Amino acid sequence: MKITIIGAGAIGGILGAYLVMGGHEVIFADICEEHVAAMKNKGLTIQLPHDKEFTVSVNALTVNELKARKEKLGMTFLCVKAQATVPALDNIRELIGEQTVVLSCQNGLCEYDIAKLVGAKRTIGCFVNLFADYLNPGVINYGGEGAVYVGEINGIMSMRIEELVEALSVWGPAHATNNIFGYLWSKLGYAVMLIGTALTDETIADIFEDKQLRNILLDTASEVLAVAESCGIRTVGFDDWNPQWSYPPEKRDWAEVDRQMAVHIARLRTYTKTKSGIWRDLAIRKRRTEVSSQLNPVIERAETANISVPRLKKLLAMIIELEEGKRKMTKDNIWELI
Repeated sequence: MKITIIGAGAIGGILGAYLVMGGHEVIFADICEEHVAAMKNKGLTIQLPHDKEFTVSVNALTVNELKARKEKLGMTFLCVKAQATVPALDNIRELIGEQTVVLSCQNGLCEYDIAKLVGAKRTIGCFVNLFADYLNPGVINYGGEGAVYVGEINGIMSMRIEELVEALSVWGPAHATNNIFGYLWSKLGYAVMLIGTALTDETIADIFEDKQLRNILLDTASEVLAVAESCGIRTVGFDDWNPQWSYPPEKRDWAEVDRQMAVHIARLRTYTKTKSGIWRDLAIRKRRTEVSSQLNPVIERAETANISVPRLKKLLAMIIELEEGKRKMTKDNIWELI
């Protein structure tokens, strides 16, 4: 399969590297000139757990170089941050043709925006749960395997979904689904918990192991899942996460939550990536995160459905304060979500 990856960071880099090793024709396009130069000169290096790594030779271009070729795109993996979805597609608008299909390998609910820009028929949903980080130009850390599900946004099963699953099988256990939004909304519920850990300087596992803090984050996640339900979304579990742990709150089986979270925490402690990408953006890169682009669509839908989401609004406000240097990372931040 011939694939163009827009955004060769954590997700795009990991999936693309495995696709190249699987014999697929892949073009990596990124706006970071240093990253592209490193990939051109030295290849793309993927760091793995237990001090292992591999490097693949890749066809890397800047986005401007991609545009200069003036070739219409075919299968396109959009792997940019949620807030960059619209600007990234606007930037390559002249490359979108009759055969262009955009697979959203992102966090959040970006499929809705992509469909508005390129059309629903050209949009494919993708649930990606990988623990990975862009470290340096040409180097990506792959902290632990997760899951990948691909599905049409209208819920039908199609030949192109089957072809994508087969292609992505070179990475690992990719799956087809007729409920892609069920996965995306469920992931967003879990993502809220990860975002909550970024309010602190602690590891994800350490925060999740503290039952009091974990339960506050579960309450916050339940607000996302309540909005999903109001939209007619049937959320589903993945990896060690089950949305029923947090929603509905009054039906939680605390013994089961504790048992499953222990399994999840044990898995997290095997990963080389111990903190979230949101934390890295705040603490290391000192840049704005994608949290606003992830949470604002949920908050807007909540207001339309007259659903109260005070914890989500507070979480978003605190992340913005951290972005602006007006708040410090501390466990006390999580207590403010009550």
